[in-house]
Amino acid sequence: MATYVFISTPSALNNLISQLFKSPIIAVDTESDSLYSYFEKVCLVQISTPETDYIIDPLVLDISPLGEIFASKDVQKIFHAAEYDILSLKRDYGFEFANLFDTMVSAKILGWQRVGLGSLLETHLHVKLNKKFQQYNWGKRPLSSQALNYAYMDTHYLHALRQIQLDALTAQKRLTEARAAFKRLTRLTPTAKIFSPADFWRVKGAKNLSADEQATLQSIFVFRDDIARLYNIPPFKLMSDAAMCQLAQTKPKSVTALKKIHGIHRNVQKTHSRQLIALLHENHPEASRRRRTSHNGLKNASLARYEHLRRWRNTLAVERGVEPDVILPNDTLKAIARLNPATIDDLQTAEILGDWQFSTYAKMVLEKLKTL
Repeated sequence: MATYVFISTPSALNNLISQLFKSPIIAVDTESDSLYSYFEKVCLVQISTPETDYIIDPLVLDISPLGEIFASKDVQKIFHAAEYDILSLKRDYGFEFANLFDTMVSAKILGWQRVGLGSLLETHLHVKLNKKFQQYNWGKRPLSSQALNYAYMDTHYLHALRQIQLDALTAQKRLTEARAAFKRLTRLTPTAKIFSPADFWRVKGAKNLSADEQATLQSIFVFRDDIARLYNIPPFKLMSDAAMCQLAQTKPKSVTALKKIHGIHRNVQKTHSRQLIALLHENHPEASRRRRTSHNGLKNASLARYEHLRRWRNTLAVERGVEPDVILPNDTLKAIARLNPATIDDLQTAEILGDWQFSTYAKMVLEKLKTL
């Protein structure tokens, strides 16, 4: 029997929001359909107070009113691995966020070796989650009762896990660091999904083809994306990388020959096979040149500074027993390497580091740059 409350009407949502404002802490998670749609979307929002678990259906309900909860500084929102959820909700609804607690970020700061939600719950609360629905199609309706039971469990235990981590962060004197990391999450900005034909170089095996085959592969790559958009299917589900490379090499001339190639979706085989065969035998322009950027998108002196800072950062991480990005993320190091600050004022004015990062690492960064 379900122990959650399912929210699918405006009145139920408004009542829920009123209740949520009475709770100083709530737990939040989302489910999306990235494995099943070209145009990914949020398909479910789970929220738990200490007393009740809720599942909200954004496919039948305008969830925009939830924005005031997410933006509220008075209600703390617990997430596990908040980055994906925040970017998805900002992309689909333009929500803003304040007052977060992220249990995965906390686990990393604490130096815990296993930071997945299932591992954390099993280790610290002796709870084992069902992994059966991790790749479930959350965009289909109706959702099965088993799937819904799985969904609300992702937030049900976050309150207890947060308290364990809060105590540990306080004991290790890492709470200020954690709060700074949570605040950085609120500033995440989603980027638009942009397709580029030149990205065919990312296809596994592309660099091993001849120039003619690479030109054909790029045309197949563009064709796959066009059809994926048409059917709203992730491109990788229409044609695998191996299938595209095989097509570019063998260039089958008949529907029968095409069907012998594994890894091509039935919609392509049934509806677009002749179109694809014709494409394979066209004269293709030379493939887009590979974008020749230096490692990590940095050039010469900036790259040297980045590698120098990265080695220093990695050493600190090993000494502390945490992952490197807990100290300073790679993107932050790249920004510093490009800036090449000479003084504390240079680094502070650039606003690359948050307040806690600045007070902790600014002088160390400048000293390390001077040793290059």
